[in-house]
Amino acid sequence: MISTKIRAAALAGVSAFMLSGCLLTPGKFASELHLMKDGSFSYAYDGEIQMLALSKLAEMGNKTEEEFKAECWNDDFEERDCTSDEVAEQKKDWETGAAERREKKAQEAEQMKAFLGGIDPSNPEAAKELAERLQRQRGWNAVVYKGDGLFDVDFAISGQLSHDFAFPMIEKLPMANVFVSVNLRDEKQVRIDAPGFAAMGGGNPMQGMMSGLAGLGAMASEGGESVPKFATPEGTFAIVTDGRILANNTDEGPKADAKGQRLAWAITARTEQAPTALIAFD
Repeated sequence: MISTKIRAAALAGVSAFMLSGCLLTPGKFASELHLMKDGSFSYAYDGEIQMLALSKLAEMGNKTEEEFKAECWNDDFEERDCTSDEVAEQKKDWETGAAERREKKAQEAEQMKAFLGGIDPSNPEAAKELAERLQRQRGWNAVVYKGDGLFDVDFAISGQLSHDFAFPMIEKLPMANVFVSVNLRDEKQVRIDAPGFAAMGGGNPMQGMMSGLAGLGAMASEGGESVPKFATPEGTFAIVTDGRILANNTDEGPKADAKGQRLAWAITARTEQAPTALIAFD
């Protein structure tokens, strides 16, 4: 069985991700944004989205505290048998901190619930509740839960771009990170950024945390737990516009399209620079 220390580390890792706003990550996907001179826009996302707080890693952290078990290590960090004195000392410390651990665990559970807009991640029906909430929102045509915090979604929306736009926006989850943002500027300019389509690299401090959580998953598998699966970005993001492209960070620049010009990015786990573009509508 996996140790309570690893369970605590798992819960702490999930909490840290949530406090940083890194709650959602794309998996395999195709995404496209259309921006036109007449003010019309459309956006589509077809593919996977993982919510870390509903993954097996969070489940590990939420499990009820196990009975006391002494753990001792040698200088090479290899587990060894504990002496009777070590067992007695560890048990005394464990019993002394029991009330504090329960209180801390309850507080962390409430924090997670608050970040999820009232959804309790320890509830087996949490994923179903979230899927139903999303399908009530405009644009979420299909939301299918695949397990381990992973959803397969079909999102499409269109209208007049009279205000800023961001995806995903989830009701009661104001702290969730966005994949794509569209911001209107003066002088009829539009700025597009897709921070959610960049891998956790390029100096991003969350890279170290993700690596640490992956390490916890490996330790869990050695202890008899199934390994948590982490979604990694793999897909395409494109912008189609008849506006004037002022700046972009694609590899090949704009290409001709029936509606004007197309900017395209291939997204993989090695993508470190988030897609970005600046478009003017003179």
